[in-house]
Amino acid sequence: MDFFLCVIGMVMIVEGLPYFAFPDKMKDWIQKILELQDGALRRFGLVLMGVGLFFVYMGKK
Repeated sequence: MDFFLCVIGMVMIVEGLPYFAFPDKMKDWIQKILELQDGALRRFGLVLMGVGLFFVYMGKK
């Protein structure tokens, strides 16, 4: 459980960095995301999950 909490904390740090460092650019980027079609956004999410799964697999290997 300690490892899981550590991983969640690291994800939150990495996710929060762009909002802290570049708030104006993040607002523009979010606006562009809102303009994407649902299918494109789903494919992007699927690719990200696949890459994340690969990293977890390589880290545990």
